[in-house]
Amino acid sequence: MEQKLRWGVLGCATIAIHSVIPGIRASKTGEVVAIASRDVHKAQEKTEQLEIPEAYGSYEELLHDPDIDAVYIPLPNHLHMEWTIRAAEAGKHVLCEKPIALNADQARRMVEACAKAGVKLAEAYMYRHHPRYERIREIVQSGEIGTVRGIHGTFSFNNAGDKNNVRYRRDWGGGSIYDVGCYPISAARYILGSEPEAATVHAFLSPEHDNVDMMASGLIEFPDSVALTFDCAMWAAFRNTLEILGTDGRIEVPSAFIGDPNFIVHTQEGQREEEIPKLNAYALQADNMAQAIWGEQPLLLNPDDAILNMQVIDACLASAYERRRVAIT
Repeated sequence: MEQKLRWGVLGCATIAIHSVIPGIRASKTGEVVAIASRDVHKAQEKTEQLEIPEAYGSYEELLHDPDIDAVYIPLPNHLHMEWTIRAAEAGKHVLCEKPIALNADQARRMVEACAKAGVKLAEAYMYRHHPRYERIREIVQSGEIGTVRGIHGTFSFNNAGDKNNVRYRRDWGGGSIYDVGCYPISAARYILGSEPEAATVHAFLSPEHDNVDMMASGLIEFPDSVALTFDCAMWAAFRNTLEILGTDGRIEVPSAFIGDPNFIVHTQEGQREEEIPKLNAYALQADNMAQAIWGEQPLLLNPDDAILNMQVIDACLASAYERRRVAIT
């Protein structure tokens, strides 16, 4: 019988029900065997709907299930650290939704707890598992577009009417930088292969939404005078784009984080569309986690990457709320 990694899911978040659970089921390695909710009836409703064997009325019950190997945590951001550490202490491997924590210090504690327990920890940036980002970085490193002068990224949507959404609780880690600004930050770090030095961010803080950043525009300074400029929003029209500008060309990614994986390379000789297979990034993410647990390959996103990304997010939030340039150390 083919080996399967047995997953449990803490909570009934939309991302879990509509994206991650179907992705695990579409993977070569995984199966979802349980969902837990603080409301057992909600857990039962979802497990019946999705034909998943077990429903638990508490997260603790799921963590005590010996038939579960790994857990996916899509809880509100302020609960990531607590339940990652508790899962690690229960001997479960952890895939934690992005952003991994509220700050880099929390992320560091999570990484240390998982290392101590001997379990794997990964942050759920599913977009990175799609092979197009490896191809984008390959083109950049080949020199085809020349020397990179800058990167511009966007990720915005409008959900402002849902006033009870967890994204609009500041103490729960709400706001657009945490929710979607983290994507262009992560992508720029990967493409450039270096860590930024400072951040300057201007934000629209909405009193209607607990003063979280409903939109933010930022400048992230990288070494060699290269910058990421980005904007992110939860009260603006939808888009998710990335452009990498070089001295001799540019790469245009019309759907950078979700949607069509194809992208366009512009050079002095003209332009071409890179046709990329339409693969399920959530399934690839689940397979990478399982193969890392089984010792077949390393995690694509190692835990230290999560700490480094949170350091940049920390600087962006400090800059937005304090209206100043913040060095990243």
